[in-house]
Amino acid sequence: MHQQKRQPELVEGNLPVFVFPTELIFYADDQSTHKQVLTLYNPYEFALKFKVLCTTPNKYVVVDAAGAVKPQCCVDIVIRHRDVRACHYGVIDKFRLQVSEQSQRKALGRKEVVATLLPSAKEQQKEEEEKRIKEHLTESLFFEQSFQPGLITMAILRT
Repeated sequence: MHQQKRQPELVEGNLPVFVFPTELIFYADDQSTHKQVLTLYNPYEFALKFKVLCTTPNKYVVVDAAGAVKPQCCVDIVIRHRDVRACHYGVIDKFRLQVSEQSQRKALGRKEVVATLLPSAKEQQKEEEEKRIKEHLTESLFFEQSFQPGLITMAILRT
């Protein structure tokens, strides 16, 4: 008896999509961040086609917004921020990467990547350091030790 090897039925929208990074941060004062790269990975045994959608396409240029990824390969997708103005600082935009089988129209999976424009890399680093220190202090456990001859007790104090 000869068994035929069948590819599992792929359900629309359930295929995991692997993209790195999952967040893009552009800094107005650092022009080198105005162009960033998303890498789309295809770990599967079949080719994928992809399409990149955006919530605010007028603010970005996506080089090769549609294409194909060979099995067990990856592609780089270049995204340029083209509207670097103060009115866009802190606004969260989204990119959606939709993938489908090479021969099919229906989307098998999708992944969203958030993008944010911030005024200054230096300012952001300072804020992150302050936040990290604050979180570290609030999440720390402090122990009070009282020393008495022959007895050591500890009290846990939470801040």
